[in-house]
Amino acid sequence: MLHSRSARRCRDKLEAALARLETVGDPAIFTRLYIASARSAADAADRRLQSGGRLGPLDGKIATIKDLFDVAGEPTTAGSAILRSATAAVADAVVVRRLREAGAIILGKPNMTEFAYSGLGLNPHYGTPRNAVARDRIPGGSSSGAGVSVALGIADLAIGTDTGGSVRIPASLNGVVGFKPTASRIPRDGVFPLSPSHDSVGPLARSVQACADADAVMAGQAQAPVRPAALAGLRFGVAADFLADADPAVLQAFGLVLRTLESEDAIVQEASLDDLVAEMHAALTDGPIVPYEAAQIHAERVATRSDDFDPQVLARIRKGQQIAEPQYLLSLRRRDRLMAAMDRRLRDWDCVILPTTPRTAPLLSEVANPQAFKAMNALMLRNPAFANFFDLCAISIPMPIEPMPAGVMLVGRHGTDESLLSIAHAVEMEL
Repeated sequence: MLHSRSARRCRDKLEAALARLETVGDPAIFTRLYIASARSAADAADRRLQSGGRLGPLDGKIATIKDLFDVAGEPTTAGSAILRSATAAVADAVVVRRLREAGAIILGKPNMTEFAYSGLGLNPHYGTPRNAVARDRIPGGSSSGAGVSVALGIADLAIGTDTGGSVRIPASLNGVVGFKPTASRIPRDGVFPLSPSHDSVGPLARSVQACADADAVMAGQAQAPVRPAALAGLRFGVAADFLADADPAVLQAFGLVLRTLESEDAIVQEASLDDLVAEMHAALTDGPIVPYEAAQIHAERVATRSDDFDPQVLARIRKGQQIAEPQYLLSLRRRDRLMAAMDRRLRDWDCVILPTTPRTAPLLSEVANPQAFKAMNALMLRNPAFANFFDLCAISIPMPIEPMPAGVMLVGRHGTDESLLSIAHAVEMEL
């Protein structure tokens, strides 16, 4: 039994988080809570803290894990009513196991878009988490509860997945940091897929360092403080192609970010990516990759339980059913060629910079009908999704903007994750 208040630092923080969750009064943030096991983990962390035997930067940190990650002994529902009675997982996902071994306190599974297939964060089965800043606005998706749980201070970090922006969009719309690593950096064993060719596992937190700590644990690497890069002389390529249809407030905040970088003697110039992005869109028009792969994963469910799907998700999966395998394979080959071309293009820059989302979180009423939902979903996915297609690393950092949050996104070449985190830390310090 722990008696002194100083010996209960982690447990007290957990109890405060639980009280915060109750005060917020939004039952849609989580699909499952692990209160008893979280309290046991917090007590164990306190004992290590007292004895000087901490397991590293994540020891005693409160974490949430998106409902795509296997937890031994329970079904992985992936935000779907269909999988409520699925076979229980026999083991934790690799990421979950590594978090536990690092001493993280896993509080629960935050809510998400069904099968991770939307950037808005709506869920008709478990309810839609409300935006952390304004309850009448969307949370962003698909890692909706992840972004909200961190932004509200309920969790220190959240682990999500990102197939077209599903970590970075909720980070942008809720005012936190979200990191999408190079896809192969973090193992996806025990993670329910949306699109195996595009899926990444990444953290959300309130700082770049916290994201880097979680990233290192999940990647099986040694943790170390992120050294901020020297901004002077760094080359930031402005992807002007992604500024269309942006809110004036987002453009104003983005302009302030660029001027701040220039004041530190960073080099800020336009990076023309329009030809490669146009080729990406052409390839995906001929043979959409994510819908095709999602259709293969869900073929049996669509055939037997189509009425139990979120209609918005089902419509996107059915689009994939219309794609012939030769079209899909051709798109994969074109993607390989374009990935190599993008890698060569980005050698001219230390990173590319653009708004994470072209606008702040829309009202829930703005996406209430299918046509409006489709248009807004496409707009929210537009900026972050190219990093998945080209398998780049990318991070969203909050911009100075009021009253609703929005992020600035830094995008680095494939495999330059540590360098990108260093640049992001320097930008974060300036902002």
